[in-house]
Amino acid sequence: MNIGDRFDARRAEESLRSLYATGFFRDVELRRDGGTLIVVVLERPSIESFTIEGNKDIKTEDLEKSLRNVGLSRGKTFNQSTLDEVKRFLTDQYYSRGKYGVKVDTTVTEMPDNRVRIAINVVEGKRSKIRQINIVGNEAFDDEELLEGLKLRTPNWLSWYRQDDRYSREELSGDLEKLKSFYLDRGYANFEVDSTQVAIAPDREDIFITMNVKEGEVYRISDVKIAGNLVVPEEELQGLVQVRRGDIYSQRMLTSTTEFMKMRLGLDGYAFAKVDPVPQENPETKEIAITFLVDPGNRAYVRRINFNGTTSINDDVLRREMRQMEGGYLSNAAVDRSKLRLQRLPYIEEVEVETSPVPGSPDLVDVNFEIKEGLPGQFSGGIGYSESQSVLLNGSFVHSNFMGSGNRVAAEINAGQYAQVYSLSHTDPYTTIDGVSRTVSASYRSATQFTSASSDFETDTGTIGVDYGWPISEFQSLRVGVAAQRSDLLTDPNGSAQEASRWVQNNGDTYTKNALFGVPPVAYQYYGTKFDTFSLNLGWGYDSRNRALFADRGARHRLNLSYTIPGSDVEFYAVNYDYLQFIPINKWFTVLFNMDLGYGFDLGDTTELPPYRRYFAGGPESVRGYRESRLGPKDSFGNPFGGNMRVASQLELLLPMPEKFRNSARFSLFVDAGNVFSTDTTTYVGRDGITPVEYDFDLNEIKYSTGVAVQWLAPLGVFRFSYAIPLNDEKSNGVEYGDETEGFQFSIGQAF
Repeated sequence: MNIGDRFDARRAEESLRSLYATGFFRDVELRRDGGTLIVVVLERPSIESFTIEGNKDIKTEDLEKSLRNVGLSRGKTFNQSTLDEVKRFLTDQYYSRGKYGVKVDTTVTEMPDNRVRIAINVVEGKRSKIRQINIVGNEAFDDEELLEGLKLRTPNWLSWYRQDDRYSREELSGDLEKLKSFYLDRGYANFEVDSTQVAIAPDREDIFITMNVKEGEVYRISDVKIAGNLVVPEEELQGLVQVRRGDIYSQRMLTSTTEFMKMRLGLDGYAFAKVDPVPQENPETKEIAITFLVDPGNRAYVRRINFNGTTSINDDVLRREMRQMEGGYLSNAAVDRSKLRLQRLPYIEEVEVETSPVPGSPDLVDVNFEIKEGLPGQFSGGIGYSESQSVLLNGSFVHSNFMGSGNRVAAEINAGQYAQVYSLSHTDPYTTIDGVSRTVSASYRSATQFTSASSDFETDTGTIGVDYGWPISEFQSLRVGVAAQRSDLLTDPNGSAQEASRWVQNNGDTYTKNALFGVPPVAYQYYGTKFDTFSLNLGWGYDSRNRALFADRGARHRLNLSYTIPGSDVEFYAVNYDYLQFIPINKWFTVLFNMDLGYGFDLGDTTELPPYRRYFAGGPESVRGYRESRLGPKDSFGNPFGGNMRVASQLELLLPMPEKFRNSARFSLFVDAGNVFSTDTTTYVGRDGITPVEYDFDLNEIKYSTGVAVQWLAPLGVFRFSYAIPLNDEKSNGVEYGDETEGFQFSIGQAF
């Protein structure tokens, strides 16, 4: 309003409304002094201080942040209605946490200079618990069976963890839907929940829930038809129908059928197809005829595939993982598979995908992948401990997306108390456009013992090799490789066992060394051997796990054969098969079964399987409860010498974990079984040093244990702990060595 404007009742009303809308004034008056308009205002006070006390369930910082957003903070203008709204908001928050006895008191203290102090005092009270859940009207099923499927429960021994004894409107609504689904899946097509009552005890600590239901009658399927625009042959769609004439009506089976049909239509490009089951009820015969109405819609074609969020990955690296092609029709299955392949790349952390229609073209869509890159490479050093190698030191450089090409380059150094390993490798996952991978590697190993429990046996080994992998399906691959190895083995007349010395003296290019020690000097003779081997490595793999680490679905098979080519100084073969399977029992529990089989044998003039290729068992990776690597054949010193055959299996019950720990921790109960055997010509002696001892394969010699295990993926590495009880360990006697047991076992890795 300006000087000279005409002022009337309408203009006065608009002015008052505008002034109040600013929120700065508690009262506004318009007065007239002759031809002068006087505006008299009473300002709202400003907030001098704001405090919250008594809150424990809700953090003060979180409350203050929320209240600042609505204007309740120091220096802001005070509005009583806002404070009243905050009081209601806080009360609702505590109600949602099951605290119905909460009291929220607000105090406004007026201060000089038109300021106020605001204090909120919260008395949270005790958490209300569900004391009773009643279902009224059920006759076909008892209360216990119906309540078992609900999330809300009366207090039980797991309520402290699940918090399922707390009432919430949202959870009750969900449970009512579950109750309805329970009946609809069992033929009660007219089931209804008539009413629901929720009562709170006067002390506001106990809650009573009553559900009144009307079951109705059981209906059966009288006929099943498919109608509509059948762009897919009806015979194929009929094969996807999960209900048949005469079956009890099941809403779950109808839903499964519609999903299967939509997936099948999606394979042919009808990604937005609709399939609706239309029921026709006959109350007299208690039967329902089902007609699946198919509306495929328009076939959608992919105009463009876009990758957003990437800065250091070459475009072709992403496109070669695609199973959905540009220009082809849209297949939801191909898009989902493409997303999964991207997610399994080590340098990608997360992938989201969506399809967006192209404006003006109803049959065209763009597929957009939103990609969050992970760390493609790392420089790392580490210190760790394992029972097989004692203290470990390591350093490595790994880059899984070298220069944006998707190639992996790795250099690693591992130095343990008994072995040092140095390796370098390069992997090109797409040597050809068909997905053939190639790995070139070189390594050097120097060891004084094969495990911390073995007798002395100095070994120097250098290896170079190349491997090629061929994908034969989305889950299977074949591997072919060759490797050349030069080895130098040396035995100590005092520290090496008879079995090791005998192998060295009878295989390869043997030699002797003489040395003098002590005063007066004593002569010692060392036996050594040098040899070259050229091996052919064949492998087959199948992997359908949902994750590489802490998986809980799928299976993995790995079959590998290493065969030394004729003409090698030492000839042998070794076959290894590893089988891992996850078997879901229900949404809470999963069974894990793992089996590891290994067998090796000498060829040609080689007398026995080389000591460095023999198998060991016992410990966290095979049979827990028995000391690591100490099962099976013992050498002349009573130390593990390993065998040419290993049998091991682990059966675990994976216990439920909180959602936030599901991909980083695991708690399980287990039963392990296994042992190592010697079926070759290696001879052993007993504790007396004279009596021959055999370690042939015998099912009665399989060792068993049971216990609990914990795994945790920490920033410093994977922590593995287990406590096992051996079930059939044997004690030593005058000839045979006994089993060495160990209840608590662990393996800790640490990176920095």
